[in-house]
Amino acid sequence: MGQKTHPIGYRLGFTKTWNAKWYANHKAYPVLLKEDVSIRTAIRSRLRDAAIARIEIERSANQVTVTIQTAKPGVVIGKGGAKVEELRQVLGKMTGKMVKVNIFEIRLPELDANLIAENVAQQLERRVSFRKVLKQTVSRSMKAGAKGVRVAVAGRLGGAEMSRREWEREGRVPLHTLRADIEFGRAIAKTTYGTIGVKAWVYKGDVEPSPRQVAPAATPARAGA
Repeated sequence: MGQKTHPIGYRLGFTKTWNAKWYANHKAYPVLLKEDVSIRTAIRSRLRDAAIARIEIERSANQVTVTIQTAKPGVVIGKGGAKVEELRQVLGKMTGKMVKVNIFEIRLPELDANLIAENVAQQLERRVSFRKVLKQTVSRSMKAGAKGVRVAVAGRLGGAEMSRREWEREGRVPLHTLRADIEFGRAIAKTTYGTIGVKAWVYKGDVEPSPRQVAPAATPARAGA
């Protein structure tokens, strides 16, 4: 049996990095982890239409830095920065610390797996044919410059009684190659027939991991020195 492994978790520390960068002892860890989940939930619920791909959280002594990667930075910032300032105050009250919010724009949303999955889920909720959605999404990503794309949907597709899994792929998606730069995203489409799960994989090429620094060998002491 093939064992399923999360494509990003499999590459952590090799070609991928963590979305939360902080350290805590065993007592503080569950508290901060719960706080991280609350921050992500609050941001996504307040900015549903902002096409948010990723939320990174970094902690220092008395400050939390939240980095939002989005395809629509104007929606996140708001008129004259009003929305982002309001968000900063809400997160500050929630954490009781000073919060800094950074916003990065995603130039090519067709190459971001999270945004691809969200887009497919939204179209399924609007009752667009799943086969048409899968083919259009995959071809659009390949035209944008991806080396390989795979999109899978599972659930009561087209309102069928039996749930099933369907997928579309173009190009290569080498999940077992550690140096392969693969983006992975998931989303849920809430339809009248039930929920449909969406998964997307995007292969952007190979990344050579940075060589490890080897400590220089100690020079032997001379006799009589």
